[in-house]
Amino acid sequence: MTSDSRRRALRPVEPEPGVLVHSTADRRLAAGHWLLAAHPYPEQARTEWALHGVAMLPLGTLYSAVRIPGPLVQALAAGDEPRDLDAFLEDALADGPVICDPRHQRYYALVPATMPTSWRQVADDWRTHDVDCLGRGTYLGVPSPDRTDFRGCAGGSYWSVPMPSAAMLCAPLAVARLIAAGVHRLAQLAADTTQAPEATRVSPADHS
Repeated sequence: MTSDSRRRALRPVEPEPGVLVHSTADRRLAAGHWLLAAHPYPEQARTEWALHGVAMLPLGTLYSAVRIPGPLVQALAAGDEPRDLDAFLEDALADGPVICDPRHQRYYALVPATMPTSWRQVADDWRTHDVDCLGRGTYLGVPSPDRTDFRGCAGGSYWSVPMPSAAMLCAPLAVARLIAAGVHRLAQLAADTTQAPEATRVSPADHS
C-alpha cells in the first residue's frame, strides 16, 4: 500500500452478504477483527489485548473518535453511576460504540473516519468545552471487545457501549446533538449556581 493510499480514510468494511451473526460472542469477534484491521500489525495489537486488555490503535483510517468529558455526560444522564451513564449513552447514540476511560473521566464515541475533516469547523468550537475530534495521526487505547464492564478507575478503559457489529459506528449528527445538549445543560447549571441566593448570615450582634 502506498503512503498516499494509507493516508486516505478507508471505507468501512461491511459484513459479507448472507452471513448471519447468531450470538454476542460472534458479533464481538467480528468487531474485534474489524477494529484490529486499522493497525499495521494486527497480531501485535491482538497480543496487547491479551496481555493488557487494551491496545493502542490508530485513528483516521477505518474510524475516528470524539472525546467527550465525563461531566458533560453526567449533566444529561439521570445519575452519575457508571451503569446509568452507560445506559444513557447507549440510548442517546442509538447503540453506537463508546469507550470509557474512567481514570480520566472521558468517553470516546467511535465515528466515521472522515468526521474530523467533514466537521472541522464545529469541532474547533467544541474544543472550548474540552471536546475533541480525534483522527489521523492519533492513537486511542481501545479495549478488547470483551471488556464491557466498569472495573473501577484502576481497572482501565472499557466499552461503555460495545460495538454492536463490525463497522457499526456512531452517527456524527447524534454525537453533535449530544454535545450541544450537554453544553447547554452545563451552562444552565452554571447559571443556576450563580443566581442562587446566598444563605443569610446571622451575626452575633443579632442575638444580643
